[in-house]
Amino acid sequence: MTNLADKILEITGEDVYLCYFCGKCGAGCPMADKMDHLPYQVIHMVQLNDMNALNAKSIWICATCFTCSVRCPRNLDVARIMEGLRTIKVRAQQQTIDLRKVEDLEKLPPIALVAAGRKYT
Repeated sequence: MTNLADKILEITGEDVYLCYFCGKCGAGCPMADKMDHLPYQVIHMVQLNDMNALNAKSIWICATCFTCSVRCPRNLDVARIMEGLRTIKVRAQQQTIDLRKVEDLEKLPPIALVAAGRKYT
């Protein structure tokens, strides 16, 4: 894998090196008390190419309410960065499903097939 910050830039268009850890994103986050790392701490991990950022519970707890993004004095879309980390994590999973090989498709709920297709292909 390339540098984590470069991957985030590629996926989201956000340059994590603009963050200088002012803490406004974490101070305004309604989910901060549930997170293991505040948003600016996760961004710092990305800057350091610390792959533990991908294992942070915070990236899944983020409600994508955009409070962090609105409060950022450097105009970083912090919520988008968190989404980018989730995307990298999901893409790295080795679980896949070939929907062409699923038997009795007509008996399965369409929403389950769509969800499996998005998650496992």
